[in-house]
Formats: sequence, structure tokens, C-alpha cells
Amino acid sequence: MTVLRVIDLSKAYGGVQAVCEVSFSLASGELVALIGPNGAGKTTCFNLLNGQIATDSGSAEFEGRSLIGLKPRQIWRLGVGRTFQITATFASMTVCENVQIALLNFHGRLNSLVSLAERLYVDEAIELLARVGIAEQAARPCAVLAYGDLKRVELAIALANRPRLLLMDEPTAGMAPQERVALMRLTAELARASAIAVLFTEHDMDVVFAHADRIIVLNRGRIIAEGKPTEVRANREVQKVYLGSGNLFGAEYA
Repeated sequence: MTVLRVIDLSKAYGGVQAVCEVSFSLASGELVALIGPNGAGKTTCFNLLNGQIATDSGSAEFEGRSLIGLKPRQIWRLGVGRTFQITATFASMTVCENVQIALLNFHGRLNSLVSLAERLYVDEAIELLARVGIAEQAARPCAVLAYGDLKRVELAIALANRPRLLLMDEPTAGMAPQERVALMRLTAELARASAIAVLFTEHDMDVVFAHADRIIVLNRGRIIAEGKPTEVRANREVQKVYLGSGNLFGAEYA
């Protein structure tokens, strides 16, 4: 089942074409990596899909409904989750409370009295934390967590609206190599078990080639390649782009 369909999505800033006629689709349970050199347009593409910036032209449909013109909170309520490059948890609140805030929002209870709110959706929050492997840290303040665990909290928060599409902007940024592998393996397991389509950006090519079902390569706002990891790895234009920006594929991919 096609969850996301993007056709000719475009955005310019003055004379700079940040995203130019980008088209692709995602199916339920599929993990698709959106990669490219710095400035390729990856985050701009995410922000267009998430409603944070307005498109100049083109269309984006989630389960047949247009996302164009909707605000981020409206898109979130449709079932589109998102994580960001830099974690944005409430440091002074516990891990469980951070997830509860997202659940209160999802259930329309953000205006509940504080004394009542702190008791709402505790079990649901713990269940989400168990899904990402950190239920035992539910009572700890986010301020004391290791960075890898904060990324797992963020993933639990992103799952609070029961998404069918998850946008993950550099989910492993700042993590140690082993943590990166563990987080993306977990994401892949969750996506396939719950039929969640995942679109993620990533600079670590080991993570990309190990976990992506398909890869879309952007350069200067345009798609220059798309396909399975083996196809993209062998693409001469992709190799040229990465060789010209520091060879992110490394010697084995050149």
C-alpha cells in the first residue's frame, strides 16, 4: 500500500532551487533513505512534507490526502511522525513524562489540570518506552540520560501518534557506531512489525546500506538516482557526487 506519494515537489529561495521537481513514493513497512551532500535539499524536503515551510509547486499526498497547505500539527494528527537531528526532550521531566506529553496531545488532553495530567496515559507511555527498549528508565530525568537513550525517547515520542509514516532527519547523528546500528535495527523492526513507512536522512553510509530498502539521492535539489542499495552503490553519477564532497561512501563504495 502506498502511504506517501510526492510529485514534482519544488521550493526555491531567491535564485537558489533548494528542491526541484522531486518525485517519489513510499509503501507501508518500507524504509527509504534520502541521502546527498550537505546542501542537497534533504532537510528542506522534510520540512515541505512536514508543513514547516510552504511549497512553491508540486504535490504530496499521505494516504491519498494532500499535505500541501496543512500545518505541522494537522499533519501530525493525520499520522505522520517526525524526529529531528537534535533531540528536543524536556530535560527536567522524566522519560515517562516526556512521552505522556505527546500522548496528552494525541488524545486532545493537553489542557488537563497538571494534577490530573501526570496520571494520564502512564501505562501507554511505558508500553511505548518498552517498544524502544528503555522502559526501565521511565522514572529518570531526561537530563541524565546518555545521548543514545535520548534518541530512543525521541523515537517513543514519535510513535505516540500511532504514525503510518515516520520522517527521521539524521536519526543517528551524534551517536556512537554501535548505538547507530542498534537504533536503526530497532527502527526497521518497528516499521515492519507495525507497517510504518519510514523516510530517513543519514550521513553514515554504513547505516544507509545496511537498513534502507531503497535509496533516493539528491544533489542540488534534484534526484540524481533512486533504487536498491546495490543499484545506487554502483551508480557512477552518485559516486562522482560523493567523491567530490569527501567520498562519503569510502573506498569500498568508490
